[in-house]
Amino acid sequence: MQIAPHRLLGFAFAIADLLIEVGPDGKITFAVGAAAVLAGDGERQLIGRSFMDYIEPDDQDLVWALINGAEGGQRQGPAVARLAVGAAKTARAFAISICKLPQNDGAISCALVRAAAPKLGTGEGGLHERGDFEGMTRTLFETSRTTGEELELSFVEMDGLTKAAKALPPQTQTKLNSRIAGALRAQSHGGAAAAKLDDDRYALVRAAGESAEALTERLGKLISLTADVQGVNLAASSIALNGDASASQIVRAVRHALDDFIEAGVSGVVPGNLQDAVTASVRNTLKKASALGAMVTERRFKLVYQPVVNLASGGLHHHEVLVRFGEEESPFPMIRMAEELDLIEALDYAVFERASEELDGHNKLRLAVNISGRTITSPEFIKKVTTLAKAKKSWTGRMMFELTESAHIDDLALADKHIQVLREHGCLVCLDDFGAGAASLAYLQQLRLDVVKIDGRYIRELQHGKREATFIRHLVQMCGDLGVKTLAEMVETPQIEDAVRRAGVDFAQGFLYGAAADVPSQPAARTGPVAARRVGAVESWG
Repeated sequence: MQIAPHRLLGFAFAIADLLIEVGPDGKITFAVGAAAVLAGDGERQLIGRSFMDYIEPDDQDLVWALINGAEGGQRQGPAVARLAVGAAKTARAFAISICKLPQNDGAISCALVRAAAPKLGTGEGGLHERGDFEGMTRTLFETSRTTGEELELSFVEMDGLTKAAKALPPQTQTKLNSRIAGALRAQSHGGAAAAKLDDDRYALVRAAGESAEALTERLGKLISLTADVQGVNLAASSIALNGDASASQIVRAVRHALDDFIEAGVSGVVPGNLQDAVTASVRNTLKKASALGAMVTERRFKLVYQPVVNLASGGLHHHEVLVRFGEEESPFPMIRMAEELDLIEALDYAVFERASEELDGHNKLRLAVNISGRTITSPEFIKKVTTLAKAKKSWTGRMMFELTESAHIDDLALADKHIQVLREHGCLVCLDDFGAGAASLAYLQQLRLDVVKIDGRYIRELQHGKREATFIRHLVQMCGDLGVKTLAEMVETPQIEDAVRRAGVDFAQGFLYGAAADVPSQPAARTGPVAARRVGAVESWG
């Protein structure tokens, strides 16, 4: 039976606001529908124009990947992208689905539907960071149980890509990275559910049904269209997101699977479905909890010390105490695990107890130890600390607690109450990494503190941009009005040191003064008038 063209057009309009056709040269050859509403131009004005002229620059690689990844008879999308600001004066978002019909001489048929703007990641090309991606995966999983949509978590390994890209000209490298981000987004749910996990390793949530081989074949094609890279091997694997897992189970299962993928790639054993992933996660969690609990109880960690200087005089002010496990350079994975397994309070107290023992042996030593946002609201922790503080009169006034934002503080009133108890017992309290978390300003407004440590990302960019300088200058002024000192981390060059000093920051730490060492030491030797005053100088807390 032959179907009339107008009937086909009617069916298309039942699901789309605008239908267009894009020729092999990228120009629009046909348009019908709400062109003016979506694109700011009428249907006739669209003809002959490049389709990319109507796409926001940040989403052009996504649309490029949709178009160039299509094979004859296949449908790509829907993926949400944003229209460039045109006659409508405001950018609009649309969901685009495309189809490449074999009999259509290479032209691409596109259906556009109004949509909410996508929530993109902060990484290159709109890719998500791992933490945001884990939360998004959970949300999509929970939504799919209502909608009945079948989704899967896919892992993509592009082994050798980072090495191969280094041989390309810088401009081509940038283009390749942007195109890869667009290609991954184009294959992901809604065009916004993809993440970069590590060099050459990516993850995305996408509609179930397509094989891993088809996914890697399409990605390989898009890479080859962008740059001539040799020695890149693509592999993929997927976990079906279905089953009766709870929200906490899905988070742990996804996290466990991502950890395994980052460590071993797709060559490792990747669970075939969510239930297997949950089972593996529970088994792995119990194993890690037992090992970490023993490590904390038996104090199988070491402390290292990084000097903090007073910028006004150059003298040593105190040392930050950092915990290390085995040969790991970064303690973050273990600390995150301790928070997940409800062992962070025990770890925080164990580190504090070891640091207090160091104070006993050095009557001029001053130390700052980190505690989690979960720990500060624990009455038991505060009780144990204050009991020890009463018994250890010799180090009262030489201990600072750095409150980290690795775990959100739910009860700020209780946290402030505990902070004041610590201060009454001669301890100072510092808010760590100000500016890194969304709650930083709320913490500063509601917690009475002694010191605010400015996140290193602002410090590193301070010498290059007026925005960072303005932010830090106003933060210093605000803290000064509140009677709070400021501390800059990641001070690595004399130029950055000069910039933070001119901004009015009180204290600084970073490789310029020395890396974390096994024993507390003086800051690294420097030259210049301020450095000359530093030699042998030890500042008071004030």
